[in-house]
Amino acid sequence: MPLKVGDPAPDFELPAVAGERQITMRSRDYLGTRNLVVTFHPLDWTPT
Repeated sequence: MPLKVGDPAPDFELPAVAGERQITMRSRDYLGTRNLVVTFHPLDWTPT
C-alpha cells in the first residue's frame, strides 16, 4: 500500500557513504531525535 502525505515512514535501512566509509543508515536511529529527509535520485551516478 503506498504512503500518503502525513503517513509515518516505515522503518528502513539503506547503504550510504560517509566520507570514505560505507555505512548503513537506519531510520530508527533518528526516531524522535531528529528530522530525516530521504530523497531518491534515479540513475544518479550512472553513465548516460
